[in-house]
Amino acid sequence: MALGMHVISAQNLVVEFPMYAAAHRSLKKTVLHASTGGRIAQDARDRVTVRALDGISFVINSGDRVGLVGHNGSGKTTLLRVLAGAYEPVVGKLEIFGRVASLLDIAMGMDNDATGYENIVLRVIMMGLSPTEMRTRVEEIGEFSELGEYLDMPVRTYSAGMQMRLAFAVSTSISADILLMDEWLSVGDAQFNEKASKRLDAIIAQSKALIIASHSPELISKLCNRGIRLQHGRLEEEFAP
Repeated sequence: MALGMHVISAQNLVVEFPMYAAAHRSLKKTVLHASTGGRIAQDARDRVTVRALDGISFVINSGDRVGLVGHNGSGKTTLLRVLAGAYEPVVGKLEIFGRVASLLDIAMGMDNDATGYENIVLRVIMMGLSPTEMRTRVEEIGEFSELGEYLDMPVRTYSAGMQMRLAFAVSTSISADILLMDEWLSVGDAQFNEKASKRLDAIIAQSKALIIASHSPELISKLCNRGIRLQHGRLEEEFAP
């Protein structure tokens, strides 16, 4: 793919979540939600909905590093989940060219009763690796995690830090064209965290596009050549970090 060719095209994306218990909410809570999250609206069947994304349009080109900024509830994580395929827009058109790697909720899907090695195998199969690739990758992931003999034990015996090590090692084991992140990942102790940061740097360098949500202006300035500011589910502005 040539530099500058777009890898993501979004046109008028709308994402809504129905509020089935809305009739029981107090006016105070509804107003508070409207001031901190998506826009309150009604759909065609008169259900109260929260419009988490409201007419979002943008193009991301190969070579772009895009930072998503905005207050909590502005739509950053929702947009990332749409790009990851977890949410389906109710309106609009989304085109994605290339393989997407999502580093959102990296521990989601772990089987606590399965061993570390079994979890690695399950995750890489879900990532679409062939049996031959899987055998090679399992050993590499296990070695990177530095969990040693714990990999033969059920994940429920792991500390929270050990679970994050395993999840990080698996989630970052496969390169992709488009990388999605919600804040910079920090896992393990200082020594492991340094190794993890180096791996993230390498993955970002190899990817065609990065989209990262963050509250840190320093991180956005360091990583990104473009910024998108969201407010109440709308694209407020694009800026140069």
